Amino acid sequence: MNAKDKQIERIEYFESVFGRVSAAAGRLSLALEEFEKLEPELNELEAYYSGKLWKKDFADDEAGRLPPELKRGVLSEDGVYNLLSEIDEIRKALNPHT
Repeated sequence: MNAKDKQIERIEYFESVFGRVSAAAGRLSLALEEFEKLEPELNELEAYYSGKLWKKDFADDEAGRLPPELKRGVLSEDGVYNLLSEIDEIRKALNPHT
């Protein structure tokens, strides 16, 4: 392979890298914007999960007092906790020096 072919191959490779990274950065930027808009709701969810109402709802679910067709992922013992932990890890990754 001659120098010109290597040059073209190099440029094509880095053009491909540039395109993938650029697309990923755009998706991440949109996701961060969406997440920022959800911050007030996240705060509400965290307050609910750590408060008396969640405990009451959980106990009522365990006792069979809620309709069986009710979606209840928020009442799983680990569901909200795992989500909040994941969000903490994401925040640490975005702000590693805080």
